[in-house]
Amino acid sequence: MICTIAGKELKTLFASTLAWIVLTLTQLALAFGFLKRLDDYMQIQPQLIRVPDAPGVTELVAGPLFAATAIVLLFAVPLLAMRMIAEERNNQTLVLLMSAPLSMTQLVLGKFAGLLAFLLLIIAMTALMPLTLLVGAHLDFGLLASLVLGVALLAAAFAAIGLYASSLTAHPLAAAMIAFGMLLGMLLAGETAAEGLRGRGWQVPAAFAQLLSPLKNFEPFARGVLDSNSVACLLLLTAGFLILTIRRLDTARLRG
Repeated sequence: MICTIAGKELKTLFASTLAWIVLTLTQLALAFGFLKRLDDYMQIQPQLIRVPDAPGVTELVAGPLFAATAIVLLFAVPLLAMRMIAEERNNQTLVLLMSAPLSMTQLVLGKFAGLLAFLLLIIAMTALMPLTLLVGAHLDFGLLASLVLGVALLAAAFAAIGLYASSLTAHPLAAAMIAFGMLLGMLLAGETAAEGLRGRGWQVPAAFAQLLSPLKNFEPFARGVLDSNSVACLLLLTAGFLILTIRRLDTARLRG
């Protein structure tokens, strides 16, 4: 049932004009940034040859590209997720889904999987850009894999947050604004709170505060470090918002 719902959501996204606009704009923005970074790298390459242990094309081109992808997803995911549940409620079709022989867990996980599949397509298309440099350059595949994994985990967290925001209202635009506000609030407040708690020596509360700073958790991946704490934080953030969404819909189902 989860796969069926995921397939339906993915087809709906591909049938949506907004999704195609988001996909096109994200790829254009990322391609421009990639070419700009590549041009900068080509200009400084003669100087890098004389520097011992100089950073390579993966660090100087692919790294900033995936960092930009993380920022782009911050804006793109709320737009892609806003209709997932809000439009169902607005069109009065959510009642039909709630009366169907499926649990709210299956419904939420199916919608989440469909959205995440679309986001992984964006990430895969982004990963193809540095892979085109294999013709004339040596890539650090370990760092590249770390970057792809980090952005994928980040996309999953963003998708869960966007899905939760979509469950809070019947208006898709309002859902997008709520999701973007939540993500921006995490970006601004999460790391500030974590640093303040660490400064007071409160390591455990600081670790919990880091859960609310997804972009900070992406930083180890950008350095090629598979940090178990960052992986756990992103997975917990994703699971937490999926559980909140499920509970929200279960409450709505009980109220009728």
